This record gives sequence, C-alpha cells and structure tokens, in this order.
Amino acid sequence: MLPADNHVHTQWSWDTWTDASMHRACERAIEVGVPAVAFTEHVDFVVWGEDDPTDHGLTHTHGREGLSPLDVEGYFACVAECRERFPELTIWSGIEAGEAHLFAGSLAAVRARGTFDRILGSLHALPYEGRLVYADRLYAWYPPEQVMRRYFAELLNLVAGSDAFQVLAHCDFPRRSWPGAEPYDEKVFEEEYRAVFRALAASGRALEINTRSPLWSVSLVRWWREEGGEAVSFGSDAHVYGRVGARFAQAVDIVEEAGFSPGRDRYDFWRR
Repeated sequence: MLPADNHVHTQWSWDTWTDASMHRACERAIEVGVPAVAFTEHVDFVVWGEDDPTDHGLTHTHGREGLSPLDVEGYFACVAECRERFPELTIWSGIEAGEAHLFAGSLAAVRARGTFDRILGSLHALPYEGRLVYADRLYAWYPPEQVMRRYFAELLNLVAGSDAFQVLAHCDFPRRSWPGAEPYDEKVFEEEYRAVFRALAASGRALEINTRSPLWSVSLVRWWREEGGEAVSFGSDAHVYGRVGARFAQAVDIVEEAGFSPGRDRYDFWRR
C-alpha cells in the first residue's frame, strides 16, 4: 500500500507546464493507488511587503521574472470541485512556502485567505550580493561543495526563523543540478544534514522524502531518525499529473529499512 502524496503541483502553481491539471492528478492518484494527495501550490514572492523582516540585507530578487501570485480563490474552488468529483480520494489543500523566514508577513497574508491542510517549507534561493538568487545558479560562482554548504546554512535559518510550515521539503534542493566532477556524496555533508535534522526534529516537524530529487540512501534517512526525527512525509513534487506517486515504492523500501513504518492510518505520516 502506497502512502499519501503530500507534495503535488497543478495548474495553480506558476512554474508548471500547460498539461498540469488538478483533475488529471486526481485520476492518476486513483490509478496508481495513492490514498490521498495534497495540492501544495507554490507561494513565492518577488518583493518584500511591509510586514516582512527587514534585517536580511537583501534589496531584490533575481531570476523570478516569471513568478505570479497564487490565485487563492480559484485554487480553493478547484479543490472543492475535485473533492466532489472524486469522493474515493482524500484531497488536501496546501501550499509550498518558499523562503518563509524572509517573507513571514507576505506568507501570513496568503494563509489568512484560507485554511490550508498541508504547508511545506522550502528553500529554493539564497542570499548573494544583496540579491535573492536561485541556489543552482550559485554553481557559476562557487565550487559545488561550497554551494551545498551555503544552502544547508541558510536552511538552518529557515527552520529557526519560521514556524509556518509542517514539513520541510527537499532539504538538499541544489543536489538536483549537482555539477561536480565526482558524483554527489551524501557522506561529505553528513555534518550539515545532521545539523538541519536536529533543528527540525527539535521543532517537532516532519521531513519530506522527495521522489523528484535523487532518492536518498537508507543511511541518510537513518541520520534523520538518529537526530530525533519522528515523522517522514512522502512527496512526488509532481509538476505534471503523470508523476503523482512516482517512485513511491522505492522510497517506501528505503524509509522502512531506515526504521520508519506507517502511522496511525494510511493517510498519516510514517513514524519511527
């Protein structure tokens, strides 16, 4: 039995393709046997609002020209339609909040417009020379290992600086575009992973196993458990409907071997 997919994007996210569809994502979830989906649409920001923190030293963002705000009303109407159309599938509303520690006020304003069942916290961009720049672009200016260490350091700031999210998504995001001459080695960054895991575990939140990213080793998931992590969330990070639940069988095998098992019911996070 597959777990719930707690990280799915549809046409309501600004970075999806034209064939993204909440309806078709529901059909795909039913087809592959995923018992529930959370439609966690992107909530990212281009400028800082008056209620956002001002002590980060950043003046503007870079590379977010195509970003558009979430149409909250349209999104919730589509969720309601899908819940009526697919009663056999549990459907959760949600958002993926980017850089929540830097945009606390702006994020609070979005959250005030509806009740979101799942809120993911993510870090896609890092401070660089007064700008907020997508993490993978820093490979042009820094050695790969330095980019990853800068990323993990800012991830600690995210965990410490925001309590708005329940699940930390893809905690080694720049790994997706790793350009190093040698393959990415998790052990090189064990200390950094463990520091993030300790902070996240102390806050009582869940860690995401992201199946769009390179799948983690059993050892890495064990680091989460050893640092006090109690819960694991599965997320396909699907940006097209055909990826809902993708590679979940492999991810389940890894998580089970690391010492986690299904929670209270088939919709729950997996727990130690």
